[in-house]
Amino acid sequence: MQWAVVGPLLPKRIGSMGRPARDAREVFEGILWILRTGAPWKDLPERFPPYQTCHRRFQAWNQGGAMTRALHALAQDLEERGQIDLSECFIDGTFASAKRRALELVRQGAAKGPRSWQCRTATVFLSPSGLEALRRTR
Repeated sequence: MQWAVVGPLLPKRIGSMGRPARDAREVFEGILWILRTGAPWKDLPERFPPYQTCHRRFQAWNQGGAMTRALHALAQDLEERGQIDLSECFIDGTFASAKRRALELVRQGAAKGPRSWQCRTATVFLSPSGLEALRRTR
């Protein structure tokens, strides 16, 4: 069902030379596996297309805006089916560092300004998709 929403938004072929293009659905599933697990591209399991193919298409789809359109379409589909309430969602961009002297590194990072978590949080809320989510909560 979700592929019916996402499939038409993704370009079918990148380039016209070389081997036949891999199925966009297989590539998309490989990309989602990487995004879900946080694993390096090289660790993509063999059941997916080669990691180079998935990475190359991910970069192209990001630059062309296809990934953003797919994310918006999935969110809208989930909202229409009543499976997500965007007024109760939030994005958390924090992380916990496990390095030695982590507190010193955080203090140094906060002093840089634009890289601080406050600035990044504000950037999310000022982005078009963040503003759209906020508009729905009013």
